[in-house]
Amino acid sequence: MKDAYIVEFPSNLGLKEPQPGKEPGVKKLPDWLWKNNLHKAINPKDIIRLDAPKYTNVRDTETKILNTNSLIDYAREQAYLINNLLTQNKFPFILGGDCSILLGSAIALKQKGNYGLFYLDGHTDFMNVSLSETGGVGGMAASIVTGNGHEKLTNILNLSPYIKEENLWCVGNREYDDEYENEIRNSSATYISLNELRKRGILNCIESFLSEVKNKNLDGFWLHIDVDVLNDEIMPCVDSRTPDGLTYDEFNELTSYLFQSDKLSGLEITILDPDLDLTGQYTKDFVSNISNTFNLSQKNIL
Repeated sequence: MKDAYIVEFPSNLGLKEPQPGKEPGVKKLPDWLWKNNLHKAINPKDIIRLDAPKYTNVRDTETKILNTNSLIDYAREQAYLINNLLTQNKFPFILGGDCSILLGSAIALKQKGNYGLFYLDGHTDFMNVSLSETGGVGGMAASIVTGNGHEKLTNILNLSPYIKEENLWCVGNREYDDEYENEIRNSSATYISLNELRKRGILNCIESFLSEVKNKNLDGFWLHIDVDVLNDEIMPCVDSRTPDGLTYDEFNELTSYLFQSDKLSGLEITILDPDLDLTGQYTKDFVSNISNTFNLSQKNIL
């Protein structure tokens, strides 16, 4: 069992403005989770914070993506921090932020070896900028870290791809649109939609993933958790709401299997927007579920 270190990356660089002149509120997530007792529940060895560059809602002319240069600078700093933790055999428990924080994590993993990525999200985040209406990296993160897209973002520090496409498992999407889904269907990644996950069964799915990690002799795997994978009724405080989603029973079962694996190298939590949960009701439920599952699982590392 590794010591957990909470790492705060309060970034909203990968999202569009929810309304003109208003920044996405997700950058407040680490402070909001602290206020709602996640840090106390996890009881980390230490808490580390790296503030993000200033947000703008302007697309880079070369990449057509929001905040490109700031994302690159931030990802390099994030990777340095995460790399140090992994080198010391510590467990990064990362709090975003939007999904663009994955860039820093993925770069660090590439620097350390050959890793898998379990991308648990209500969307695939696997699309080309040409399909993006927003230009936000948050909706393209899984695609970018596997080497798809403009070289400025996919080849930071000449490390492309940060995660091999065939080592990506994209699980939980419920945006059922052929043009959208075909981007990942036509890749070498493993794609399991929410419907398919329920059809195959959570345990079977996770056993297949962990078997692949073992059979490929990967150095480990990273867990990305976008809270919009949860059912919209229990987690509506996200930027892109979609009907249905995992219940907490399903979410806890799935994450508990992953948390118990000694090949799990770290995790990140993204997208919960405090501006959309003014009473804290939904955040409190999330904190209770994920902290209980994490803490119980850490006592039963496989």
